[in-house]
Amino acid sequence: MVNDASPIPPVFVISTGRCGSTMISDMLNLHPRVLSLSEFFSFVGMGSFRRRRQTGARMWELCSRQQNRTRLMLKGDYSELIYPFDDPDSRYTRDDVPPIMCATLPHLAERSETLFDELGPVMSSQPRQPPAAHFRHLFEWLSRRLERDVWVERSGGSLLFAARLMREFPDARVIHVYRDGRETAISMSRHYLFRMILATMRAFRSYGVNVMKSMSRGRMWDRTSLWMELFTSKFMSTERLPYHKLTLADFGAFWSGMIERGDRLFGQLPPDRLLDVRFEDAQTNPEAESRRLIRFIDPRLEDESWIHAASQVPRPTPSKFAALGDDDQAALAETCRPGMERLGYPT
Repeated sequence: MVNDASPIPPVFVISTGRCGSTMISDMLNLHPRVLSLSEFFSFVGMGSFRRRRQTGARMWELCSRQQNRTRLMLKGDYSELIYPFDDPDSRYTRDDVPPIMCATLPHLAERSETLFDELGPVMSSQPRQPPAAHFRHLFEWLSRRLERDVWVERSGGSLLFAARLMREFPDARVIHVYRDGRETAISMSRHYLFRMILATMRAFRSYGVNVMKSMSRGRMWDRTSLWMELFTSKFMSTERLPYHKLTLADFGAFWSGMIERGDRLFGQLPPDRLLDVRFEDAQTNPEAESRRLIRFIDPRLEDESWIHAASQVPRPTPSKFAALGDDDQAALAETCRPGMERLGYPT
């Protein structure tokens, strides 16, 4: 175990989503000393930071009872939602599954419901303090409970709220995972949550709200995204959103906007706090990328048996962009161009 006198700073895996971050989370989950927290903030939501100080009981409620965000996310089926709803022995259904049970705890332990029961008193007993302090205490408790040396949180699409995470956890380091924007945009266009996000953004244009523009404004985006979430869950039927108006080019522009925002954000970080991981490199040279990944987290965690196991996780993925017609390829390539150029991909 790593010496407590020199603890390992926490890490966030940040990405646009649909670009291989789940793969990285799965690789890290194989490491016996890494606490791989999957989709924690996706399901708990940034609304948990709305108040400067919260009681432990309130923070546990945010983790253990469905909020508006969780209900919206549970409307679809996707691989990141791993709670075993179909198991007859499961305690919860989609109507009452706690946010922390949707993916985070099942990712960590086979007996996730037992771990959930242990967590309640741990969080509830905490004093009134900033939400980040509550979450840090939770993650550190899980690390001790499961005998891990460092926690690494990964939520899909976290570039949307990465600025807030970095403000709340100023000592954290970043693993930025990215992929060819054209392939990422196509994957987004076929994923329920991203379709809902873009359809909601399109619907908000009729209210005079340019959501894409607010994405580039830091804290303005924090307020806009929370307002969108609340308004959508209260007043909009997600089934009636204008999904039919979405194009591949829309998803390409959305991806480019996220990449440009991340480029400005990560440009402030020194090299020892940022690791860029290209999805295609992890596929073609998984051993080297696994080694680079764990050395960034902490060289003391380098483990040959883990590197071998982690190297088996990446799988070749055929290009979906190559299968598009010429017109669709041209339109998508054009909207992806700004982000592709920033990441060094040929255009």
